[in-house]
Amino acid sequence: MNIVMSGLEHSLAPIHLRERLSFTKLQTAEIIGKIYDFPHISGCVLLSTCNRTELYLSCTEEVNPGELLCKAAGMEYTQYQQMFVTHSGHQAVQHLMEVSAGLRSRIWGEDQIISQVRDAISIARQAHTTDPVLETLFRFAISAGKEVRTKARLTAVSSSAASMAVALIKEKLGPLTHKKAMVIGNGEMGRLAASLLQKEGCDVLVTLRSYRHGETIVPPGCGVVPYDERMQHMNGIDILISATTSPHYTVTADQLSSLSHPPVIAVDLAIPRDIQPEAGNMLGLSLYNIDDLGSFLENRTVPENVSAILQTQMNNFYRWLGYKDCMGSVDSLKQAIIQRLLRTGQLNEELSVEEIIELSVGKTVDLLVSGLAERITSENLEKCESKIRLHTN
Repeated sequence: MNIVMSGLEHSLAPIHLRERLSFTKLQTAEIIGKIYDFPHISGCVLLSTCNRTELYLSCTEEVNPGELLCKAAGMEYTQYQQMFVTHSGHQAVQHLMEVSAGLRSRIWGEDQIISQVRDAISIARQAHTTDPVLETLFRFAISAGKEVRTKARLTAVSSSAASMAVALIKEKLGPLTHKKAMVIGNGEMGRLAASLLQKEGCDVLVTLRSYRHGETIVPPGCGVVPYDERMQHMNGIDILISATTSPHYTVTADQLSSLSHPPVIAVDLAIPRDIQPEAGNMLGLSLYNIDDLGSFLENRTVPENVSAILQTQMNNFYRWLGYKDCMGSVDSLKQAIIQRLLRTGQLNEELSVEEIIELSVGKTVDLLVSGLAERITSENLEKCESKIRLHTN
């Protein structure tokens, strides 16, 4: 079984191409369902975030994940061919570990990626497109990400696109006290952006598509407006941030141009984009998207303790994989030993149960030790004996 992945990263593909291969959770389930039906695929998981789209496959023969992804999504592969990074085997395993730990993110050590990795395997599980190999790989990768966050500090600043957006706005506008802001989207990113703006002294409005008492979370200190009434409340707003998973624009250029007092600055944190790009041509409005929040840093040094955590989890995965691969051989080995005993005529009806057990065990151990003579050590044999006696007691 081979593990292979292809990833479309923000450092290689411009936003207008990335957004075409960015998927909602529902779309992700549909895409992996199609890919799973392709030949030689035993399992597939699709990780789709605002900065990356990565397809992980376990397969019985060599395949091209990027090509399969484009085919399933109805896109022309040649347009993306040079923008995919593909890894297989150990490199694919290490890549996922680094992604989960936040080492591959634009924002060094970002917190959100681990929940996105968890969502990816969950969607695949619900769509019945995963398998034991990918299930186990993602489990160890998530464990690596959690451990890195509890034992290492990769950044001295808040590690989210929302915090970078607020920092950019402060850089452009200066102090934000008494500025009026609207945040479209009440997901994790939207709530964080609203909270950060409110802490900077802004009067913040958050849009909601629906409200359920006790279930809908509204950041403290923020006002609420229905999503359908967003344009009515946007006139006179200084700051606009949009962070939804909508496949359509939440704000168009025509809607903004119809306002007598449109926002001074707008930041689009979504992929696909929420705010129509042509809005950036409006006089007096500065429009930024997620690609404007900082570049991907290639020369970051990974702390030794982080490397050790990732290596431990990779070792755990390969230990499990080795054990799994041995199971078929163990069954064959059992049958071979039984046939060997039967052929030699040493098992017969005249023997007692105790004699049969003693003979079988003795011959089995002799055959195993003989076959593994170059690998067995007295230390390993002592460990094996200790484990047997422990379970016997």
